[in-house]
Amino acid sequence: MPPVFAHGRLRLYLLKLLDEAPRHGYEVIRLLEERFQGLYAPSAGTVYPRLSKLEAEGLVTHATEGGRKVYSITEAGRAELADRSGELADLELEIRDSVTELAAEIRSDVRGAAGDLRREMRAAASASATQVGEDDSWQAAKEELRKARQEWKEQARRAKDESRRAREEAQAARRQAREAQERAREEVQRIAGQLQEQFAKSGGVLGSLAGAWLGGAPGPGAGADRPSDRASDQPSDRASGWADDLSATGDPARDLDRLLDRFRDEVRDAARDHGVTAARVAEARAHLAAAAARLSTTFGSRP
Repeated sequence: MPPVFAHGRLRLYLLKLLDEAPRHGYEVIRLLEERFQGLYAPSAGTVYPRLSKLEAEGLVTHATEGGRKVYSITEAGRAELADRSGELADLELEIRDSVTELAAEIRSDVRGAAGDLRREMRAAASASATQVGEDDSWQAAKEELRKARQEWKEQARRAKDESRRAREEAQAARRQAREAQERAREEVQRIAGQLQEQFAKSGGVLGSLAGAWLGGAPGPGAGADRPSDRASDQPSDRASGWADDLSATGDPARDLDRLLDRFRDEVRDAARDHGVTAARVAEARAHLAAAAARLSTTFGSRP
């Protein structure tokens, strides 16, 4: 018999069935048999260990109802199902192929049985050529052959219907996955556009905060005796290698957000550790104003 599920695919299909509704183990077995039009039904020894493993991984959970375990998918299980939506669509196609292969095997078995039955009928007809009483056996054999042919036709019809349904579901799943990816791409582009528009309207004031922390020119009124000019602070030394651990993502707007977050966190930590006074706030304002002016020029210049 050809394999119905490739390695690891039954696990994914169990998550799909539990995402549809909570179910107990024998209900899962019955649904699988229905999906395969009676051509395949996994044993309890196949299904229950996989359900237990899914529960151990936190993808499903169970509650006891009427003495039976009813399994339900968790949020982690739904997340994995969403991440593997493309693989699930491929699985639907694999199920269709499995149904087709099973139907072909059954068809071959029916042909073989029919051939054996014909040979037996010929042998019986030859042996009973002179025995009128053997007519009933001949008619019974013909009826068995008719039933066998009818059963084969019914199984072939069900396999064809299941194959068509699996193909349609797989196409729908792929279309939904493409639409979801397109919506996500559009949302990212929309957010990036909003960020760029905000930076343009603000004249780069938000981005200037990072410039101030990186040792920009001192603001108005900043003399040599100001605390930031003392060797202990060394802003230019601090700027060297600052935020080098933040590697580029390929998205400039996102990279700028990460720099702003790092700057904000370090300024808050310094204020918490050393205290905030009116003089320090005034000095910080001067630095920020100078940095704002510098970064306004930076963002306003042509790339």
